Parts: sequence; C-alpha cells; structure tokens
Amino acid sequence: MKLELTADQQAFQEEVRKFAQKELAPKAAYHDKTQEFPVESLKKMAEMGLLGMSVPAEYDGAGVDSVTYAVVILEISKADASCGVIVAVQNSLVALPLYKWGTEEQKQKFLKPLAAGLRIGAYCLTEPNVGSDPGDMETTAVMEGDHYILNGTKTFITSAQKAETFVVFAATDRKAGNKGISCFVVDRETPGLSVGPKEDMLGVRASGTAAVTFENCKIPVGNRLGQEGGGFRIAMEALDCGRIGIAAQAIGIAEAAFEASLQYSRERKQFGQPIGDFQMIQAMLVKMATEIEASRLLLYLAAYKKDKGERYSKESSMAKLFASKMAVENTINAVQIFGGYGYTKDYPVERHMRDSKVTEIYEGTSQIQNLVIAKAIAK
Repeated sequence: MKLELTADQQAFQEEVRKFAQKELAPKAAYHDKTQEFPVESLKKMAEMGLLGMSVPAEYDGAGVDSVTYAVVILEISKADASCGVIVAVQNSLVALPLYKWGTEEQKQKFLKPLAAGLRIGAYCLTEPNVGSDPGDMETTAVMEGDHYILNGTKTFITSAQKAETFVVFAATDRKAGNKGISCFVVDRETPGLSVGPKEDMLGVRASGTAAVTFENCKIPVGNRLGQEGGGFRIAMEALDCGRIGIAAQAIGIAEAAFEASLQYSRERKQFGQPIGDFQMIQAMLVKMATEIEASRLLLYLAAYKKDKGERYSKESSMAKLFASKMAVENTINAVQIFGGYGYTKDYPVERHMRDSKVTEIYEGTSQIQNLVIAKAIAK
C-alpha cells in the first residue's frame, strides 16, 4: 500500500500551492476584514480548472480524482479559508449532484457553465428552523401542471451572495419525511428568488454566506434533479463528498497555523533564547504536527475509497470529525504560542482560529458525524 501521492498529483499540488501562496494568501486578511467576495481570485482559479475539478472534460471540467481534489482544497484553504469553502461547495455540493443525477439537458445547461467557472453555485439545504434534521424541512415545492411552486427560506448558504445557480431541496410531500424531499436546480433570475444580506460571521467572512428566500417561484419540472422524493439521497451523497472537502479545509487551516507558529518559535526570544527551545512550546508544536499528519491520512483514505467506487460515508465523516477538532485545538495553541501578539490582527493565527471553528459545524456538525460513524460501525 502506497502512502504517497502520484507524480501527477504532486505536480498539480505544487502548481496550486504556488498559485495559492502567491495570489490568495496576500489577500486573505483583506478579504477577512472587508468580507468582500473574492471574485477576481475565483476567475483565476476557474482558468486553472479548479471550479470544476471532478467534472469530466466533456462537460468542461478538469476530471481529477478525489485525492487530487482533496489536496487542492487543502492548499487553497491554507492560503485563504473562504476561497477554500467556495471552491469545495462549487465542486462537491453543486457540480457533483448535477453530474451524477442530472439529465443530459441539465448537464449542458447548468453543469458546463459551473465546471468552466462561468457561474458560481450554491447548495441550499439548511433552513432557519431546520439544520441537522432535513426530514422536517419547511420549504415546499407543490406541482402545478408542468412546474412546481417553490416557497421557503434557506439560511447560511455559502456563496449565495454571488451564486447564479442554486441546488435547492424542498418537501414535495411533508408527511413522508426524508422520502418526501426533492431536489431542484434554480436560476438566480427566477422571479420570487431573493438573496439576503451577507452574514457577519466569526470566520470564513468572505464566503458570501447569506439567506435565500423563495416566494412562489415557478420551477419547471425539467429543473427537478432526479426523481420526485429522491432529494434526500442526493443531499446525503453530496455531503459525503463535501465532508472530504471540509476535512481538507480544516487541515489546510491547521497547516497554516502550524507553519506560522513554527517560524515564530524560532524568531521570538525569551530568557535569552528562542521560545522554540522550551519543551512546553516544543510539545505544542509536536502535537500540531502529529495531528495534522494523522488527519491527512484519514483524508486520503476517504478520498481513495471514493475513487475506488467503494462506500466512504464512514471514512469521510471520520476525516471531518477528526480534522475539524484538530484544527480548532491547534489554532488555539497557535494563538497561545504567539502570546499577546497572537490575539492581534497583526499576525494571521487569530484569523486561522476563527476560520477553523466552522469546520466543526457546517456540512454536518461534529455531533452528526458521531451519529454517522456510530451507525456505520454498528453494522
């Protein structure tokens, strides 16, 4: 069993790493402060094929494997966590369902512009009163002739501020619970669709996160993704892949904090010597380095199983659960290593700490990951 990337994967990783550190990292603090959606950076990433990585070339994607996808999200997130989640959502939660479940007409109309980076996509599942229990969804889609009438509100929607294509989940039969959920592709120009102001969040502040409201939106039957009542399966399969992306994001954030801490420990002197010479600081750095590598192996395992066509729900949940907890704990330690300076915006570790927390929340909280893993191992 090989525990290393292929030559092609390493080459792509290096290309993305150089781009991310040159183009994204210098702007990360600015985007965090202004909450400005990184439009220009996304255009450059689209030119590199990063907004449709997992989509085959026939639909204008780059057609990379899941391990390469994970590596790319890690490198982008290491430079700018907001860019990392935007790219991850575009690929795993929007493009993937369209590729797997879409008709040829839907792929030509919606998937190709997304994969080429000509349009930004958003995934609309969470609601103001519904988070971890989508079976209790309040957004409804009622069929009338050759179209559905869509009503409801989705909240905390990544990229909503600039998204033009929305993958939306709604109840077509509320009495049926999970089996009554259907999935629709909705264009931003649809009458009755409105996007609220961007959320003023703790971290990933440039992700364009906002609420999306649907008021009597007429959605053609041809915009339904998959069969009526099949939306829950689409949502869960998308989240399985999405958790690979969020695990990669968490590791990228943690790596950035670790490297900054390691460098600072060499430069900062106390009692006449670099603080990195003190065993307590060394222990913190060792913990960070070890847990990053452990998280990376869990990430690669989940992506590897996906590439083999095997079931990977348990592994992607394990990777997200472990990596997100690791990122939160280790970015807190990074701030501690920097001391008072770590608590200021003069250094990036306070941003890494804020960015890390959401990885324990979105695309399934850590508590939900525990349930997914428990169910899997019980079998």
